[in-house]
Amino acid sequence: MFRLKDLFVIVGLGNPGRRYEGTRHNVGFETVEILSKRHGIKLTKLRHKAILGEGLIGGKKIILVKPQTFMNLSGDSVWEILQWYRVSQRNMIVVYDDVDLPLGKLRLRPRGSSGTHNGMKSVIYRIESDEFFRIRIGIGSPPKGWELSDYVLGKFHGADKEMIASTIIKASDAAEEIIRSGIDSAMNKFNIG
Repeated sequence: MFRLKDLFVIVGLGNPGRRYEGTRHNVGFETVEILSKRHGIKLTKLRHKAILGEGLIGGKKIILVKPQTFMNLSGDSVWEILQWYRVSQRNMIVVYDDVDLPLGKLRLRPRGSSGTHNGMKSVIYRIESDEFFRIRIGIGSPPKGWELSDYVLGKFHGADKEMIASTIIKASDAAEEIIRSGIDSAMNKFNIG
């Protein structure tokens, strides 16, 4: 078990279960899965209401996290993990979907509000801070007449699916850059356009 001050936690937000695989709300999970494959970090531990993997990225110790609480209670899992590993929220990166960003756009921030995202509201409420890194993946806004919940729980199709796959890879690259070189370097490279 890692309990070091240089430990980083990377949380991908999403909903557990096959029903939600490939949905707009699960791009955070997909980013964590890419990092898992790239760095040989097996996501096999079920603890703290999450699927976890422990390993190294850029020589730093990392916990990869996929909360299993469903989106609106993500903060319960995140709070338990921060407490157990004794890691500061300032060493946490949360990756999630954002309807306020155009499809395929990536936006990194060192802190900020939850916006309209219920998973982020839960995290900020439970850890009582918004002082953590976030990688927002743009999924675009719902078409006119759609309910937000139907939209975020819907799947990508056609060109949108290809575009978001590319953006998820960039989100993984951005997480690695934060770990290796810090948030300012990552924002300079990935907050483009």
